[in-house]
Amino acid sequence: MFSAKTYTARRATLRTKIGSGLILLPGNMPAPNNYPNNTYYFRQDSTFLYYFGLNIPSLVGLIDADSGDEMLFGDDFTVEDIIWTGPQPTLRELGAGVGVAATFPLAALQERLRQAVAQGRRIHYLPPYRGETKLQLSALLGIAPAMLHDYKSVDLMFAVAEMRETKSAEEIEEMERAFRIGYDMHTLAMKMCRPGVVEREIAGAIEGVAKSAGSGVSFPSIVSQHGETLHNLCADGVLEEGRLLLCDAGGETLGNYCSDHTRTYPVSGKFSPKQREIYEIVLAAHDHVAKIVRPGMMYADVHNAACLKLAEGLAGAGLLLGPAADAVASGAMTLFMPHGLGHGLGMDVHDCEAMGERSFDFSSIAERAAASGTCIYRAAWRLRPGTVMTDEPGIYFIPALIDKCRAEGLYRGIVDYDALDDYRDFGGIRIEDDLLLTDGGCRMLGDRKIPVTVDELEAVVGK
Repeated sequence: MFSAKTYTARRATLRTKIGSGLILLPGNMPAPNNYPNNTYYFRQDSTFLYYFGLNIPSLVGLIDADSGDEMLFGDDFTVEDIIWTGPQPTLRELGAGVGVAATFPLAALQERLRQAVAQGRRIHYLPPYRGETKLQLSALLGIAPAMLHDYKSVDLMFAVAEMRETKSAEEIEEMERAFRIGYDMHTLAMKMCRPGVVEREIAGAIEGVAKSAGSGVSFPSIVSQHGETLHNLCADGVLEEGRLLLCDAGGETLGNYCSDHTRTYPVSGKFSPKQREIYEIVLAAHDHVAKIVRPGMMYADVHNAACLKLAEGLAGAGLLLGPAADAVASGAMTLFMPHGLGHGLGMDVHDCEAMGERSFDFSSIAERAAASGTCIYRAAWRLRPGTVMTDEPGIYFIPALIDKCRAEGLYRGIVDYDALDDYRDFGGIRIEDDLLLTDGGCRMLGDRKIPVTVDELEAVVGK
């Protein structure tokens, strides 16, 4: 948690951006796992954390953009609660810690909102992504859950996304801490990698590192020999000689900032010639991105530059025919990398994609944003100093996708489908690091480098 001054300044900026009405920011509630008192691990809503800083369930923040009043709603712990939780600070004490003096019981929120609605005032809220929050907002505002999307505040979506986009110095310090957790996770995975080990053993070990050093993993770890499956959460495989292991994992600090890295390496500890050739192509694209990224660039241009570099390598390997630029222009690279180059990173992996749009000129996409409940459209995202984004090119050989494109006659004369037959059991390779945009360019987060070259990986894996 940062100082009260940080949260006070953030709320003041948000107030100014919104201008009028009430800004309603609900925190998360406990979510039952299999019965009410056995809940999933609690993770606070990141936007509530950004403006109110309190990692405690069932709190709601309210900001009056007209008067400047800032309020915190919640209930103090009772003796019955304290039996299970131990002594807890009062709501007033919690509020004081983040610069909010006005605190009220949760039951008082509905009446305050009812009065505002009766006065014709606008209630600004973000599109909810959790069922509990949808039901809470529905009850507070008298809007059917299915209709909440229609009344969300696009102005608030843009304002929050814009503020969270640019990371402050203290946020970057937290993300450097997250990198160190991720470094320990990935180097442990490399050392555990050898034939006969079950993928789950590695996943469990690195998630233990994340939990012992911070709040836990920043997303469910992907540890799989089937790297061609982009979000493969099945970790039941037994590591086999000759296969590649893809490990996509990150840690979250106690201050709730994330890291996200991917490494791919041979189970045997030694790349085969074919594996090495494809790996070097991906690494070249990864390194190229880190060299060219500058503030002011459009994300789409960075993505296309990575695709061009991959295409050049694949053409050299005999898998693409003709100029690499033709493969990019035709869309053929989606056969090999059917995902975007990267995404925002901060308090969330895929930062801010629960709301808003990644854009330099938010007004240009207001109509689209009004029809969208999430922020997965990055074509209008212009990078700026303080942006943190992942750099994660990959090459994947997905038999079902190859067969579909071939049967439909796609990319004929561009993709050598016969040559691809030798790669059907290859798997996939992804290499990922986290880039911070600076005034003059970018740098990778971290005070050291997670092993990434062929020589570095072969020196660590299985040792």
